[in-house]
Amino acid sequence: MQDKTMKNLFFHSLRSKKTLVTIASLLLFFAVVSFVLYEGTKKTVALTVNGEQQEITTHANTVGELLDENNLVITNDDFLHPSVNTSIKNNLEIEWEQARQIEITVDGKIQTVQTTDDLVSEVLAKANVPYTEHDAITPAADAEVGPDNRIAIEKAYEVTLIDGKEEKKLWSTSTTVADFLKKHKIPLNELDRVEQKMDEIILPNSAIQIVRVEKVTDVVEEETNFAVVTKKDDSLLKGKEKVVETGEKGSIARTYEVIKENGVEVSRNIVSEKVTKEPKKKVVSVGTKVMTASANVSRGTNTSAAPSGGSEFYVTATAYTASCNGCTGVTATGINLKANPDVKVVAVDPSVIPLGSKVWVEGYGYAIAGDTGGAIKGNKIDLFMASKSQAYDFGRKKVRVKVLK
Repeated sequence: MQDKTMKNLFFHSLRSKKTLVTIASLLLFFAVVSFVLYEGTKKTVALTVNGEQQEITTHANTVGELLDENNLVITNDDFLHPSVNTSIKNNLEIEWEQARQIEITVDGKIQTVQTTDDLVSEVLAKANVPYTEHDAITPAADAEVGPDNRIAIEKAYEVTLIDGKEEKKLWSTSTTVADFLKKHKIPLNELDRVEQKMDEIILPNSAIQIVRVEKVTDVVEEETNFAVVTKKDDSLLKGKEKVVETGEKGSIARTYEVIKENGVEVSRNIVSEKVTKEPKKKVVSVGTKVMTASANVSRGTNTSAAPSGGSEFYVTATAYTASCNGCTGVTATGINLKANPDVKVVAVDPSVIPLGSKVWVEGYGYAIAGDTGGAIKGNKIDLFMASKSQAYDFGRKKVRVKVLK
């Protein structure tokens, strides 16, 4: 009886365990099925964050809910596509790029901007920073912002360039004269000169002056004067000259080294000479013959009767003495008037009455054209008188003259 009871208890216990296992299995089955069904209702989304893509499954209804699920915070400067209100669909692609802070320095003044743009020009536009093609921008406007997230701008200003005779305005930033000329492709020849120092910093409203220097060779044919040789001639009256040989000028080719600055000659130096024609000397005979007083031209000779023949014309006559101020008493032809006070001598213009000619003067008589005077020009003569009183008495008259020989 006891064994039977024990046996019944054992089988009852065994049936209870099977029931529990069955129930647990059923619960597990339903849980798995529910999980599979739950997971199966999730949508697959491709999320790209700052260029890195990952796949996410979600029950979120909108892009915003998806980001909240993953603790992703979006700012106004970030790039998000599609928007946070977009409904989630299976295989939806979402791109999110976080904005970065970029430092912009303009002539030493710093400002920052939050942006997702990569090109320098786009960043500057976003920050409302104006610039021109002449400004120095680092990195360049068409380049991408570097990993240091910095952009530097040097604003350009006008500089006056005086290149030779030409003046123009060019743009520059804070740089040296040498770099400025290189940037604007302004060549310098070997002799050219820049008035400013090449390492000098260019400032606003400054001027750079280039002196264009050129060296040229100039060959000039120039005349050379002939020499004048004089020789004494005792057959000519003193004071007379006679050309024996006519002189001729020579010529010489001179080679000059000429320096010009901005087209204007500043120096000229002879580097060589070559005689192309020898000059011919001029030979002049100089009279040494001294005229002496003749009896037929001394005072007391008839003065009223005009001789026949000769060249006759009228002249204005004055008188002088050997003792006038500045007078030596010796005529241009060598007659010593002080030693021969009775001689009759007329001072003449040799181009009208040749020196040494015998003349007849109305009211004076026969005389020798033996002297000259600074005031005796043209049809004028000056009559020698023995005394001042005679000269004063004669005064100034218009008289008839005959040149006899």
